[in-house]
Amino acid sequence: MQANIVTLPGDGIGVEVVAEGVKVLQAVATKFGHTFTFENHLIGGCAIDATGEPLPASTLEACKRADAVLLGAVGGPKWDDPAAKVRPEQGLLGLRKGLALYANLRPVQIFPQLRDASPLRPERLEGVDLVVVRELTGGLYFGPRKEATPGDMTAYDTMLYADFEVERIARKAFELARLRRKKVTSVDKANVLAASRLWRRVITAIAADYPDVMLEHMLVDAAAMHLMRRPADFDVIVTENMFGDILTDEASMLSGSMGMLASASLGEGRNGVYEPIHGSAPDIAGKGIANPLATILSVALLLRYSLGLETEAAAVEKAVADVVAAGYRTKDIYTEGAKLVNTQEMGDAVIATLG
Repeated sequence: MQANIVTLPGDGIGVEVVAEGVKVLQAVATKFGHTFTFENHLIGGCAIDATGEPLPASTLEACKRADAVLLGAVGGPKWDDPAAKVRPEQGLLGLRKGLALYANLRPVQIFPQLRDASPLRPERLEGVDLVVVRELTGGLYFGPRKEATPGDMTAYDTMLYADFEVERIARKAFELARLRRKKVTSVDKANVLAASRLWRRVITAIAADYPDVMLEHMLVDAAAMHLMRRPADFDVIVTENMFGDILTDEASMLSGSMGMLASASLGEGRNGVYEPIHGSAPDIAGKGIANPLATILSVALLLRYSLGLETEAAAVEKAVADVVAAGYRTKDIYTEGAKLVNTQEMGDAVIATLG
């Protein structure tokens, strides 16, 4: 197979972890006889510095032409003014909108050897294997808004959803559940929000097309509690944009570190954006201690969903599992007696295990 992959390292540790992801993709290409070409482009704070825009037109056009996009992280103290008119995170929102990527998949899987890295008691992690399907292009982040001004100190953001937006994300969730344990938990705030009542009504209607999949509705505050209390009960969680953003960061604590969780942002076509769920971590940028495993696991999702290479994706995931089982640890997941390695050494260990 020949594939063109756009890399968007972005800011902070994004540069370091994407480099390891590219190394793994190159190793996969060599092992399985593929040809992957890479184009590097700007996004986020570094793009603002270079062009004045968080998502230059050239970056978006390159992503549209690509077979897949591997993204690092954006942001940092230099661009940390939330009142600024141009901000790094606008690059992410623009990329998702520009590529029509409405579904964000975030798997949460527990590596047995990392149970001690989680703040939860080990018995609560038994059997945890869930996926959050987050709607990505609607809701509060994209609805009508008003900024406060000196003359009018009121502001608002609007959670706006249309039925078709809920329907398409619901179908993604139900189709995924059919390949797993056949259970969907829809998370909303239907006791308060009109948008959530629409969400619940549409989800319920779509469920009729999937009689083999169990549907349960759960309010977002209850979901947040049960993610910590009984996480193994969840299979596929589907929810709107902001709720998904918050719940997946919470769920990262099940695995012990954000450095372990991958994500895939998908639309109707095969192109997608693949990225670790963590941020740019400016406090550790340039120190060589960032955990690249979330990015490498995102590479596995890229191989699976955009390139259709299931065998290769499974090989990468097995290599990560084997490396963790062998005791390799970056600082964020280190426990006494493990093999402490830096970012590059962790990537090298995965590649050596991949063979």
